[in-house]
Amino acid sequence: MNKIIRNIVCVLLFFVCCGLVYAIYSSIMQPVNFNKEKDYREEIAVQRLKDIRTLQVAYKGVHNRFVSTVDSLKEFYNNGEMSIIMQVGSNDDSVAVAHTEAIKKANRKITSADLLKLYQSGDKNLVFSVETKVPVRDTLFNGRNDFCIDSLKYIPFSGKQPVEMEAIIKQVSGVPVPLFEAKMPYKKLLKGLDNQLRINLDAERRNQNKYEGLQVGSISAPNNNAGNWE
Repeated sequence: MNKIIRNIVCVLLFFVCCGLVYAIYSSIMQPVNFNKEKDYREEIAVQRLKDIRTLQVAYKGVHNRFVSTVDSLKEFYNNGEMSIIMQVGSNDDSVAVAHTEAIKKANRKITSADLLKLYQSGDKNLVFSVETKVPVRDTLFNGRNDFCIDSLKYIPFSGKQPVEMEAIIKQVSGVPVPLFEAKMPYKKLLKGLDNQLRINLDAERRNQNKYEGLQVGSISAPNNNAGNWE
């Protein structure tokens, strides 16, 4: 009987030891796994904020201001136009340069638009630059298979929580300066991860006077549209 009890105790002790080992391992790996997943989510979120910044800067180049909603950026991307400087020919091509100058001397009122028409009609021996308008969607993010304008509005992994964005015009040294900021708080970006570790992360950021999440731009002070990860 004593032998049976001894065997039972040994088995129980074995399982208790296994449980303790697993608990210790889990306590060690929990922050490791949290940080690994945090880094992964941040990588995706940072790219999304960079894309928002790219569209905001392009929008400002056209309208001289930023916008406060991603829906406005989506409309700009789908239907807007932006100006680009198109260079035709090379200034190193002395024959083309001389030919172009001869045309300009013969008609001093000729414009870059007129030269473009000549070029399009068949005169390829020209050197000039011309400003032209192109659709935004044909200019930005070309070749980016991971870009999706419909996803830009949402904080990744948040269950479609919207990006927090504002845009204002602020007087800086007496000069009106357009400013914007876009934010993804960790509370939403790290949704579903260990809540206590996320709370600890937020507290650490606050103690360092840093935003508890990812942010690009600032409406409180000009920062050249920098991201807080840069």
